[in-house]
Amino acid sequence: MNRRQFIGSTSAALVLSGCARHRLIVGATERCLQLIDEIDKHGPAINSVIEINPDARRIAEALEDKPPLSDLHGVPILIKDNIETADAMETTAGSLALVGSKPKRDAFIVERLRASGLVLLGKTNLSEWANIRSSKSTSGWSARGGLTRNPHRLTYNTSGSSSGSAAAVAAGLVPLAIGTETNGSIVSPASACGIVGFKPTVGMLSRSGIIPITHWQDTAGPMARTVREAAMLLNVIAGRDERDAMTKDARVTDFTAGLRADALKGKRLGVVRAMSGENAQVLAMFEQALKAMLDAGAIIVDPVELPHREEINRPAFLAMLTEFRADLNAYLEQRGAKVKSLAEVIAFNEAHREQELPHFGQDFFELAEKLGTDEAIAMAKEARTEARRLAGPEGIDAALRENQLDALICPTNDPIHKTDFANGDARVRVSSSPAAIAGYPHLTVPMGFVDDLPVGLSFFGAAGSDASMLALGYGFEQVMPAFREPKFRAD
Repeated sequence: MNRRQFIGSTSAALVLSGCARHRLIVGATERCLQLIDEIDKHGPAINSVIEINPDARRIAEALEDKPPLSDLHGVPILIKDNIETADAMETTAGSLALVGSKPKRDAFIVERLRASGLVLLGKTNLSEWANIRSSKSTSGWSARGGLTRNPHRLTYNTSGSSSGSAAAVAAGLVPLAIGTETNGSIVSPASACGIVGFKPTVGMLSRSGIIPITHWQDTAGPMARTVREAAMLLNVIAGRDERDAMTKDARVTDFTAGLRADALKGKRLGVVRAMSGENAQVLAMFEQALKAMLDAGAIIVDPVELPHREEINRPAFLAMLTEFRADLNAYLEQRGAKVKSLAEVIAFNEAHREQELPHFGQDFFELAEKLGTDEAIAMAKEARTEARRLAGPEGIDAALRENQLDALICPTNDPIHKTDFANGDARVRVSSSPAAIAGYPHLTVPMGFVDDLPVGLSFFGAAGSDASMLALGYGFEQVMPAFREPKFRAD
């Protein structure tokens, strides 16, 4: 049985009720651990897993003696290393500065995972500090975890910052993983690695116990091989949490209920040509996708103008850096970490330059630290208000309303670049900013490949339209399935 057959059959079997599922739980956990050893640590050595949970086997054994706690009872899962667990594992965001500073309790979404009977197999590598440290960073690298490699072509990048989560699912190490996003950190690595990634409406999932960048944009989200599996995971982790005030209006529902083969029929989809790039092969593939959706009964409105799409980045970035300093300082203080502020993290990195700064610096950190003045904070507040207004009500909402649309669509990304420590990340197009800055849902689904490098298709829409975006993506999967097992090409 190959990787895909195993993981596919495991995932399918474990969502069934009865004794058959229970016999598989320990076996599935053992097999995933074996695949991590064979593929992640040896063989292609994609290096997506930063740490194995030493209690994984015990958890699996205990779950065999319990009645099903959810549809995902017994399913192995990996989570990103910026999500807190109060167990034997570390939570470091890939930074050596947080090693040994154990959290006091699980993140809210981890509590939900445990209560739903999933097997927490370990944590994934990431772009250190969720890629907020430097303008010249290399995505997928952290001081603690090293470099995660793209399972499709090993010398190419995974994008970030949920690099390990995307690569692990793409390589078939686990059926499910959780990433986090502030701007592109779920959808970009998902599309670059050829899997499904979903960034929910901000406030749909609790951020308590997740190392922050900015509370206005941060969210966790599911990463999977199929939309259905992503929706099943969202069912488990979505919900209100008294520790995160932004979840008070979370619209919790069964996100699998609308996943029908004819979900595209009669839906009006607006093509944002200005966000679709200029790569001829990607655009040709996108035309095939549009035809497939037309044939499935969708109504394609082409082109659609998304107002203010270029105006939102500057105020959002200014606000993000200022909010990052405040949010991180508050987080480190309550966690009781050995570094208690951004300033102390900067100093730690300088004191450990050989380990922390061998490839790129920390200019974003240093700029954020300078933005701690009252004047900068006031400016950031105004900038955030402007960015949210332009991205949301006067941006995505306006485009949807004026064209009577159910969603906006475009290719998620152009093919990812080769990893290059000397120059950092290339400026590869990714269509993440409008939905990220507005706090609106964004789904990427595999669309195809350019020279063995994956390209995704994006669906994004209004706040709270999470179930609708998942349904549209599911409908697309049925008419143009594009997931492909990685070849682990060495060039």
